[in-house]
Amino acid sequence: MANILVLGAGMVGGAMALDLAKQHTVTSADISATALLPLAEQGINTIIADLSQPSHITKLVKGYDLVIGAVPGFLGFAMAKAVIEAGVNLVDISFFEEDPFELNKLAQERGVTAIVDCGVAPGLPNLLVGHHHQNMRIANFEYYVGGLPHKRQWPYEYKAPFSPIDVLEEYTRPARMIAGGKVVTKPALSDVELMDFPPIGRLEAFNSDGLRTLLRTVDIKHMKEKTLRYPGHIRLMEVLRETGFFNKEAIDVKGVSIRPIDLTSKLLFPFWKLEPQEREFTLLKVIVEGEEEKKQVRYTYDLYDEYDPATNTSSMARTTGYTCTAAANLVLSGQFNRPGIYPPELIGAWPGCLDFVLQYLEERGVRLSVRKE
Repeated sequence: MANILVLGAGMVGGAMALDLAKQHTVTSADISATALLPLAEQGINTIIADLSQPSHITKLVKGYDLVIGAVPGFLGFAMAKAVIEAGVNLVDISFFEEDPFELNKLAQERGVTAIVDCGVAPGLPNLLVGHHHQNMRIANFEYYVGGLPHKRQWPYEYKAPFSPIDVLEEYTRPARMIAGGKVVTKPALSDVELMDFPPIGRLEAFNSDGLRTLLRTVDIKHMKEKTLRYPGHIRLMEVLRETGFFNKEAIDVKGVSIRPIDLTSKLLFPFWKLEPQEREFTLLKVIVEGEEEKKQVRYTYDLYDEYDPATNTSSMARTTGYTCTAAANLVLSGQFNRPGIYPPELIGAWPGCLDFVLQYLEERGVRLSVRKE
């Protein structure tokens, strides 16, 4: 039994704390007493802490066997650095914008295993492509992912399963992909295509910047990632973006300096907040194509998961959180314990790790089907 600290008690952070507490001693830290209260009522140790202060984090995490990072993306890099400086192993879902490999030397010097980007996506697709990269010559890799409410409500037909300001990054950050072996950058929300996804129906897919570490860790000539929304949502986001509502540069409004993206995030939150016990789902499709044993093959992985009323756990918390807690158990068990920064594709290439994660998810009702052609 290990001693684990979860930094962040949001929807996903809370689900991870409860999952890990089945086998380990878990403490959850957050600045919000309101967020911590439901966890405390279920027997989780809680600490009120300002996770925006790296020096506080470095002191806070000492003495733990492993830390789970579940803070908003804009806090993620500083949080990860603080944990690594304290010499504590880390598994992270913060999806920060900075290059995680900048922390590789520090992690190696401190003897820390740090797994980053370890959620449903990025995360699961990385594990899959890392596994296949060891066993075949991949020519094309692509994946499509989205978390959406069952009930479509005007005007946005969307609910944010995590921080709205992190969602807005998907609508503004340029999307990097690989075409012909070269990195190509396109605007977010570009190359919209309509696709059918049973049992939901037609959704729209747009370019987003989800490949991240894959741009440098695998040699594949064609790679892309797209985010899924209900048809019509993208056009609304384009209007807001082009009008300047997502800008990060402060503007003066009647003598008050404010960043438009902060105001937009504040205004959108009531519209995008999932209601208690609201049904939502997660869709993921991963396609891996190439040569295996001198034959052209195509692997198609599909995941469809829904809110679990029995545990009152959202699908996004299940799919993101349980992928992360599976990786945490890989580290704690010693099955993967190499010092340094490791994105999931490097974990998937390690013998037995992908099977462990998929079995862990299966035991929690998160099922990934595969079809080989």
